[in-house]
Amino acid sequence: MRKSYVQVNGKLYEKGTEPRSAAPMVMPDIAPYKSMITGEVIKSRSQHREHLQKHGCVEVGNEVEHMLKPRPWKDHSAESRKELIRAQVDAMSHAEFKRALQRDIERVKWNSRGLPRASD
Repeated sequence: MRKSYVQVNGKLYEKGTEPRSAAPMVMPDIAPYKSMITGEVIKSRSQHREHLQKHGCVEVGNEVEHMLKPRPWKDHSAESRKELIRAQVDAMSHAEFKRALQRDIERVKWNSRGLPRASD
């Protein structure tokens, strides 16, 4: 079996045998950020968790695949997708909308630059 070690103050300890701090460890709250889902500002961990749950999202990176329960698919009809896009556009500022539009224009230009097609 492979052993794991941690380094504390320049000294190696086998995992589980390292000295523990007498003081409790306190995790600071998250910095405010703008939601990619709705555009609202999220200011705390609890608000972050509630926001993810409300919109059926999961934070990627810390989950363990076998622990996640499969979630049923929500309605993905064309009309519901259109409504979601409308809501996202409505939540954007004018400057954000202009940047997104410019990115799409550049993407179309890039994809239509006289590149040989598969049929050529």
